[in-house]
Amino acid sequence: MAAPKAQVLGGAKSAKADLDATVFGEKFHMSLVHEAVRAELNARRAGTSSTKTRGEVAMTGGKAFRQKGTGRARAGALSTPSRIGGGIAFGPRPRGYTVKVNRKARRRALRAALSLHADRGSVAICDPSKWETPSTKQAAAALADFGEGRALIVIGPDGEEACAKSFRNIRGVSVLTSDQVGVADIIGAARLILSQAALDHLTALASGAAKQEAAE
Repeated sequence: MAAPKAQVLGGAKSAKADLDATVFGEKFHMSLVHEAVRAELNARRAGTSSTKTRGEVAMTGGKAFRQKGTGRARAGALSTPSRIGGGIAFGPRPRGYTVKVNRKARRRALRAALSLHADRGSVAICDPSKWETPSTKQAAAALADFGEGRALIVIGPDGEEACAKSFRNIRGVSVLTSDQVGVADIIGAARLILSQAALDHLTALASGAAKQEAAE
């Protein structure tokens, strides 16, 4: 089996960069990817929506009108959900949406998402040093020869601001740092473009090397 390759963005179409086969050669696992994406999207939910029940609304406890003689139905508490200004029945309350995913499952899902782009030929490597100053025109020209669809640019955590600013004004392009990107972002993009620093970080994260170095 041939080693996975990535196109070099802004270079000749024949220019290819080698990818780590242990990370970019993973078989696609739908269930694991679904589990990881679901956990990531749930973690992004604030869970702060809140409503007041009939016991929490500021409402008088007195009767609205007398029991008999008005020709109207008997009135109970004004705080009931059926009345204007009353409490909300079964409304949302603050809660957490966190779903736990095992560490090995997250790594495997990340490898599967990266490998999917490698199989499709929709992953490219860019060199941020080519952008000494931000240039949207230069970034658009680099993207022109690399397919169509929503693009995700992943840069390293430090020192690549000029590259990020060059791409972020282009419609349909999202820019994230390597410590912000998740499986959901990678799966949702039609094109994946990585800087060398981002590639090294994601490769270490997907293979578990980053965790081992942190433990040491």
